[in-house]
Amino acid sequence: MLRSWTKFRRALRAFRAARKGNVAITFAFAAIPAIGCIGAGYDYSHANSVNADMQVALDSAALMLAKNAATLSQDDLNTKAHAYFTADFNRPDATVNSVGATYTTNAGSQVTVTAQVQVPTTFLRTLDLLHLAAMENIAISGSSTTTWGTSRLRVALVLDNTGSMADDGKMDALKSATHSLLTQLQNAATTNGDVYVSIIPFSRDVNVGAINYSANWIDWSDWEDDNGSWQQTTSCSAGYGHSRHGHSHCNNNWTWTVADHSTWNGCVTDRDQNYDQNVTAPNPADVSLSGNQASTLFPAEQYSSCPVAMKGLSYDWTSMSSLVDSMQPNGSTNQPIGLVWGWMALAGGGPFTAPALDANYTYQKVIVLMSDGLNTQDRWYGNGRDVSTDVDHRMVATDGTGTCANIKAAGITIYTVQVNTGGDPTSTLLQNCASDSSKFFLLTSSTQIVTTFNQIGTALSNLRLAM
Repeated sequence: MLRSWTKFRRALRAFRAARKGNVAITFAFAAIPAIGCIGAGYDYSHANSVNADMQVALDSAALMLAKNAATLSQDDLNTKAHAYFTADFNRPDATVNSVGATYTTNAGSQVTVTAQVQVPTTFLRTLDLLHLAAMENIAISGSSTTTWGTSRLRVALVLDNTGSMADDGKMDALKSATHSLLTQLQNAATTNGDVYVSIIPFSRDVNVGAINYSANWIDWSDWEDDNGSWQQTTSCSAGYGHSRHGHSHCNNNWTWTVADHSTWNGCVTDRDQNYDQNVTAPNPADVSLSGNQASTLFPAEQYSSCPVAMKGLSYDWTSMSSLVDSMQPNGSTNQPIGLVWGWMALAGGGPFTAPALDANYTYQKVIVLMSDGLNTQDRWYGNGRDVSTDVDHRMVATDGTGTCANIKAAGITIYTVQVNTGGDPTSTLLQNCASDSSKFFLLTSSTQIVTTFNQIGTALSNLRLAM
């Protein structure tokens, strides 16, 4: 037993002292994992390079698809996605297994392009020679999403319908231009509600709709003084029938009988100052009188040149188009009333209810004010013929206050368009009212209304789709 143990110890010493083949064998076994790691590193580095190029191609494909995704069927969407991707993915060392795309309109428009490719390995495929698990290909998948149209647009078109619009083809040009602008805005909407438009025709007054004769936000005091008839009665005591303005409705045996409110044509004039420069909600309970008016209410007036009724925010493109067709030139110019009612349409109040805002979107609010002349008349000043600077100050006062400043402070963008075919002075009022110099347009021919509205429509469409 001792002899056997001695022999075994000698053998171990001999093996340990050897300097020949056993070292090579030991090194070979030790090198296997090292070589495997180096080879795997090479293959995965190669795959990462392919993955980077694949992501660039996916991003490009998604951007290209976004241009017309809304008009494509699912099959066409996939076909174009594959074509765009393979055109940019210049990697002959990889095989494209699949490319697909989806288009959704939840909280904006969104295109997602996905792809899967496989990359042949160099070292990992040889592991089976060492009786290890081999990997012939590395599968890579990726996606890219392009989102647009998360901004919604609300636009009030404040359009001059005064008598001078009958000259030089301006009214016909305005109608044509507005139709084209409405088409542009409709095309900018992916789904209903993406774009709302209000139309505010104005002259000296605006028309809130005769159908609203029973509304509690109308002040009838002026209207009742002017609309009715004297009826003979057997007696008429002093103080009987006095109006809120202090006008007597009693004259000896004659009594003033007010016309039924249903005969009203729908026109309202300016509110009390300074409510005529803001969108404070009308308060039917308002009993504080300023100039014998309920200050926050809208004074009814039977204006003989009453324009067609305004339309609040809507995406009923057909009815808006019909309204535009019905516009007629008549009456004197009161830009301030049109402007403040454009603001009212965006904010809500009186006859207007502004649709609720969706927290998934940002909102761009815009007023486009188009007029062909200078202000000549409002509730307090002017005769409808001569230029009245007193009308102007309500929009832009000398100290910089006024309706225009109030609208800008509310975060609303103002475009102003002066159509000057009669050699009038350039309107510094409209220049100063615009949000910046690029948003004021001075036109000298009616045909320029069409091109200018097209320019504005393009800017507004791009604004919505880019955000």
